[in-house]
Order: sequence, then structure tokens, then C-alpha cells
Amino acid sequence: MNVDDIRRAYLQFMLERGHVRIRPASLVPDDTTTLFTSSGMQSLLSFLLGRPHPDGTRLTDVQPCLRAQDIDDVGDNRHTTFFEMLGNWSLGAYFKEQQIRQFFNFLTDIIGLDPARLYVTCFQGDKEQGIARDDEAASIWQKVFEEAGVEARIAVIGSQQDGDRRGILPGERIFFYDADQNWWSRGGSLPGTPSGDPCGPDSEVFFDFGPQHHDGRFGLAHPASDGGRFLEIGNQVFMQYRREADGSFVPLERRDVDFGAGLERIAAAVRDDPDIYRIDVLAPLIRTVEAIASTSYDSDPTTMRIIVDHVRGAVFLAADGVVPSNKQQGYVMRRLLRRAIAAARRLDVTDHFFSRLTDEVIRNYADTYPQLAARRESITHLLDMEEKAFRHTLDSGYRELQRHTGTTLSGQDIFHLSDTFGFPRDVTLEEARRLGSAIDAEWDSDFANALEAQRRQSRQHSPLGAGSTPDTK
Repeated sequence: MNVDDIRRAYLQFMLERGHVRIRPASLVPDDTTTLFTSSGMQSLLSFLLGRPHPDGTRLTDVQPCLRAQDIDDVGDNRHTTFFEMLGNWSLGAYFKEQQIRQFFNFLTDIIGLDPARLYVTCFQGDKEQGIARDDEAASIWQKVFEEAGVEARIAVIGSQQDGDRRGILPGERIFFYDADQNWWSRGGSLPGTPSGDPCGPDSEVFFDFGPQHHDGRFGLAHPASDGGRFLEIGNQVFMQYRREADGSFVPLERRDVDFGAGLERIAAAVRDDPDIYRIDVLAPLIRTVEAIASTSYDSDPTTMRIIVDHVRGAVFLAADGVVPSNKQQGYVMRRLLRRAIAAARRLDVTDHFFSRLTDEVIRNYADTYPQLAARRESITHLLDMEEKAFRHTLDSGYRELQRHTGTTLSGQDIFHLSDTFGFPRDVTLEEARRLGSAIDAEWDSDFANALEAQRRQSRQHSPLGAGSTPDTK
């Protein structure tokens, strides 16, 4: 099954179980507290907080997402900034039993994953906060696996670090971890859960690519390890508590389910290949880069992944009306494009290439996202203009950067490259290291000081003068 097959099968599977398909949100949310839509539940938060949804209590969709915080992780075989998330929600209609069973059935019966290659995690509880271990979810998982003929012993791991030291034992299938791994709240942690908010344990599902894919530098293999053997493909959040003003947690009267699964990651599991850049919607982009660079993917996969991911993300941002700029969403888009151009330079690609990749992205996604084809001309023009503008800057910046070869760059040096040549900080750091230059340990604070000094100078020379801001002291 390819990505289109999985996407279509999932939606049909959920519709057959009484869910209503809702329209996905724009990548640029109405919520001004966040730059991008980074999960399927983001636009549904008010309904998970209790507001009735006009389409009922069983919902499903496939949501395009972008996580700017993952930019620095792009380059390995599993991270992307843009991705699609399969999602379904129960607003009081069902809870753990149905959710666990239906996701397991989708993975094993519909798309054909081997149940013996699936591993799951649950919340180990927190005695200090008065929250019990999620034995209910673990018990359901144990029954589901045993019905499929798979041994499912339970292991209490605790933290990710404990797992790195302990590993897994034969027959273990269900793992209890702490709140850092298996708790959801808007605050991002159990103690950070906002007063009055719903929250709860989650249960993550992992696919096992086999011990040959584990990197021993990360300790022993276990589901929450960063070693590469296990890949998280879905997460089920069980909202069953509310935090009170006194900090305690009480059971909710209406218990909800928030489920999300990475479409690209599931496609990688179906292919039994941990490199998601080899799935059908990304492999053609890799082949295009190979042709442009006249080199193979295997010769420099990290660089090619950066190019492919960043251009794909920028195409989808452009389709949602984002324009490269120095602020907010536009800044992230500009950063994606400039990192892609800098990466291409490492492959000796000095000609304009965005239009070729843009065409390939639109060709791969036009049937599912027709707005891409409808805006093809404007998207291509926008990305081409940004590429042309930065290439001149890039050449000038590289000449300046090469003057520091073998030296130690300070925060002031990095600021100079950014301010004078438009060289993004992360590009400077990456390329400086490639040239054999060191980075001063205090560069970050020195960069911030240089930036603030420039802002002060700008205010002093503004038409309104430095005294235009009221003195409130």
C-alpha cells in the first residue's frame, strides 16, 4: 500500500465506524499563540475542552501539519517538518477499549502489519499526584495481542534513561513509562498541566524494524529509545482527568479520546524500511535531487533529506498563503528555503532547482490537495524569487565565512554574517563546522547582545527618537 492507499483506507475505516470526516485546518492556525498547526487536535481543542461539535461525537480527518521545532532534527531517517496526521476523536462516545481495538485492527487487518512487530507503551502512574497506573489500557492491549496469538508480557520501565540501561526481555510487549513519555496536557507535562484543563495518560504504538537497525550509541533497545529500531507510529490520548485549582487531579465526567498517527511513518512500516524518505511521496523528490546533483542518495542522505523536507514544507506553506519574510510564519518559511539552498551548495548544486522540486511535490499531492495545483504558478514564482535572492547572499556569505576557516567564530562573527549577509545562524553553524572552524562556547549570548545593541541603535535613530516610549518607572 502506498501513502494514498493508506490515507484512503483509514478514512473509509473510520467512516464505517460511525465517524464524520471533518475538513482539515490550514497550516496557519487562527490561534495566534502558535505559528503552525502541528497536530490534528489543535483546531479541535475547544471541543475537547467541552464545547459541542456540530458534526457530533465521532470525528476523523487527515491533517497536514508542520513542526518548526523539528527543523534541527531533519536529516535523520525519520524526522520531517511537514507531515500528514491521521486522526480520530471521541467526544464522550467511546473510550479505551474501542480505540485500542480499532487502531490495532486498522494496522493489522487493513494495512497488514504483523502484530508481532507492534509494541505499546502506557502510563506508569504518579503516586505523588494521586494518579493510578493505567492498568486498564495495559489490560486491553494484553487481551488484543493474545487474541492475535502474540505473547504480551508487561514491563515497568520508568524513564527513557532506565530503558536505555535495561533494554527489553523476551516476550515483553507492553511497557509502562513515566509522565515524560506517556502523559498529555496542554502544559506539556504532568506538573505543568494548567488548572481547569482536561488531561490524561496516553498509549503510544511502535513498529519494530528489527535489531539490525538499532544504534548502540543510545544504549539498549526499547520502544522509547532513540536508537532507531523502534518507530512511534501512533498515539492515543485518553482524557480522563481535570486539574483542580489546588493542583489535584479529579476524574472527568465525560472522557474523550484524541488519536493521531503519522501517515509517512505508517507508510515506512508497511514498506518495512525505517527510512521514511524512501516512501512513495518522498522517493521521487530524492530521485530529482539525485539527478540535479549528479550523485546518489546513499552518498549523502542527510543533505538530500534536508533539501527534500524543506522544499516540500515550503510548498505547502505557500499554498496556505505564507510568504518568506523576517517575521513569524514567513521567517520559518525563509529559514526552510535558505537551509535547502545551503544544503544544495554542499552537493555542488549552484543552479536554480526549486522549480523542479516544486513540480514534483505538486505532482505527488495534487489529487489529495488540489489547492497545490490551483496555485502552481504563484507557488513556483514565490519559491524561485526567494532562491534567486538568497543565492547572491549565499555566495557573499560563504566568502566571508571562509575567512574564518580554522578559527573560532564568536557570537559577534555569527551576528555579522546574519546582519550583513543574511546568513541564518543555523546555516553558519553547520557550514563553519564543515570548514573546520570552532564555535565559541558563549556565542549564543554574545549573538543576543549584539542583536540587542543593534536594536538600541535603531531606536535611537528612529524618527520618533529614543524618548517616544513613555517612561513608566
